[in-house]
Amino acid sequence: MAQTERVQRRQRTGRVVSNRMDKSITVAVDRKVKHAIYGKYITKTTKYMAHDEENEANEGDVVQIMSTRPLSKRKSWRLVEIIERAK
Repeated sequence: MAQTERVQRRQRTGRVVSNRMDKSITVAVDRKVKHAIYGKYITKTTKYMAHDEENEANEGDVVQIMSTRPLSKRKSWRLVEIIERAK
């Protein structure tokens, strides 16, 4: 029987913008995109709902999240680590 290797999971780093829910956080991930015509860089923000089992992340924290199986309708990411606490 051949052992299949697990797929590399996607990881993102972003800032927590909401932690009002129980065991859930909203993480805003910013990325720079070059405008097709003008060449100016635009900051685009994507918000992800992530699972936070111990409710340890607070608003303003910089966190790393990882993709996982769907945990609810909008939540398919989980908290990996808190990189930097909010001041």
